[in-house]
Amino acid sequence: MEQFVVSARKYRPQTFKDVVGQQAITSTLLNAIETNHLASALLFTGPRGVGKTTCARILARKINQPGYDDPNEDFAFNVFELDAASNNSVDDIRNLIDQVRIPPQTGQYKVYIIDEVHMLSSAAFNAFLKTLEEPPKHAIFILATTEKHKIIPTILSRCQIFDFKRITVKDAKEHLAEVASSQGVSFEDDALHIIAQKADGAMRDALSIFDRVVSYCGTNLTRQAVTENLNVLDYETYISITNLILDNNIPQILVSYNEILAKGFDGHHFIAGLASHFRDVLVCKNPATLSLLEAGEQAQKLYGEQAQQCSSEFLLKGIEIANDCDLKFKVSQNQRLLVELALMQLCSINFDREKKNEFIIPPTYFRRSDYSIVEAPTLKPEVTSQKVEETAEKLEVESHEIEIVSQEIEVETAPIDAAQIITPTQETPTQSPISVSSQPNVSAFSLSSIRAKKEMQEAQKGIVKEEVHFPTEEFTETEMLDFWFKYAQRLTDKGYMIMASLLRISDPKLEGFKIIYELPNEGSKIDFEKEKPDLLGYLRGHLHNHEISIEVVVNESVKSKVAFTAQDKYNRLNEINPHLEEFRRAFDLDL
Repeated sequence: MEQFVVSARKYRPQTFKDVVGQQAITSTLLNAIETNHLASALLFTGPRGVGKTTCARILARKINQPGYDDPNEDFAFNVFELDAASNNSVDDIRNLIDQVRIPPQTGQYKVYIIDEVHMLSSAAFNAFLKTLEEPPKHAIFILATTEKHKIIPTILSRCQIFDFKRITVKDAKEHLAEVASSQGVSFEDDALHIIAQKADGAMRDALSIFDRVVSYCGTNLTRQAVTENLNVLDYETYISITNLILDNNIPQILVSYNEILAKGFDGHHFIAGLASHFRDVLVCKNPATLSLLEAGEQAQKLYGEQAQQCSSEFLLKGIEIANDCDLKFKVSQNQRLLVELALMQLCSINFDREKKNEFIIPPTYFRRSDYSIVEAPTLKPEVTSQKVEETAEKLEVESHEIEIVSQEIEVETAPIDAAQIITPTQETPTQSPISVSSQPNVSAFSLSSIRAKKEMQEAQKGIVKEEVHFPTEEFTETEMLDFWFKYAQRLTDKGYMIMASLLRISDPKLEGFKIIYELPNEGSKIDFEKEKPDLLGYLRGHLHNHEISIEVVVNESVKSKVAFTAQDKYNRLNEINPHLEEFRRAFDLDL
């Protein structure tokens, strides 16, 4: 049985043309070899799996090929690979320096590839400086690392730096298609696209995922098999979620989110993917931004269809809500509730009360199953005043009002069309439709119309309404002052310090049931008028007198009696009791 070789090794590029997604770097290296402008020290840096070590090996073989007819010669004796992660001491670098002095036995150059060079110690870096700056003519150093910032500046200044970029989804998908074709594996375009996205810019990761998925589903690579094996949320999930949001279907979207959690997906991953989905739909609305969508052919078609259903305002608001939930997710104590709340807010963006009968979640989810809000109430042929009276009792109207209305309303005995009940614009001057239904919340007449008709009838019959008498008990100025300052203290306790200080500027005076209060300027009067209704209600209630009124007078000579400093407090006390100054002098006291 032949031993299996992973695709990352089996399909490792052998020439610069085979390298995926690094055309700028490979072209530069080829031109440098052809024009003899190759530096003696090169630094390849970039993310994992993008071809740094592969390009170093191709370069080592390429610079030794001129003058040799055998294309299969790999000059293995001229290439030395050192793993700096396990050989990071000064002694390892010294051994390397000793080897550099020996010229190659075949070919022109000896190439030293030091992988993960950022793992070298500081002493090893310093020991390597002189040789790196002035190596022998036959030596070329290629350093490879994923973390350039960990390399000391003196090393960076001696190297020609090549920054490898992440491989795009498009390039990775095209290379996977070539690999699948060479292995005789049939595939769907969306399946390879999902693998390329999952690889996150690393070709080695993409090939490893490809091997794993092929082992799972055999020679037929489908989108559904890939999503099941990789356990990823594909675009169909987000499209169905968006359709539920557009339908304002809160119950079903909560059920769908529960199913997503039951499959093992993280809520943070879901809400971040939903924000990305809204972004993808948004870029599909304009042909100029369509190139920003990285998706397969089938996915692009579905995105385009959904983009026609969504407005730009809806998508922007959806991105804002989803992004806000994403930011709050890690600090939330109840993360599931946070995502569910975001989903309910998304369902409420395009909510139309007229179309949805004033309910996002229909009452059928909370009441008995035979109830339906879309069914218009039908009237029986005969409606008596007694039934009107029974319906009115279910409303929050006083009993004496219902008696007057029930005596005066004349109800037609002919059946009334239900459309007249629902559409107010179809009422005629001679007929006032009245609805009677077994449901307590359904009524065809309003309270305002009942009261208006009652007042008109009372005016015609000369009926005089019963007057309500409010208490007008006597009270003293001392009692008034007591409640006045209690209200000021109440404002202080609530933190309304400005209004509390306005009430303490001067002492109010009582004239009959009128309270006269002096303020020093017009600005303080305006601020006082805002608090006046609440103050007036407080005093009327506690003094049991509803004839109390407050008149504000502006008197610029009024000085604030509020004591702020120690001297202010002393002056205030001295006004109350002049003997306090004699007491201070007698005992020679200081403030």
